[in-house]
Amino acid sequence: MSWDKQFREPIELDDGNVLVSLRDAGTYITQLPPAEHDAREWQTAMHCLIEAADYGGPVSFARLGVAQALHRHEEKIFDTTRKQPHWRRSRR
Repeated sequence: MSWDKQFREPIELDDGNVLVSLRDAGTYITQLPPAEHDAREWQTAMHCLIEAADYGGPVSFARLGVAQALHRHEEKIFDTTRKQPHWRRSRR
């Protein structure tokens, strides 16, 4: 397998750089400060990258792992306006 596999959609970073391939993401992670690099989310992302590059695992999982690690400090807010109504009413 290859570290040169590209993501279907590149990952844009806050500084304007773009991660296009597994190699780009791996290099980005290894250049993080040690305290950041050792975070559970980054370790999971690196595991997914290695699985995709060395063992033929899904590249999409690697991309998701990196994206989740990048946005791990963002608050997740549920938008009730996007919730679809249930297709069936209760029978009371």
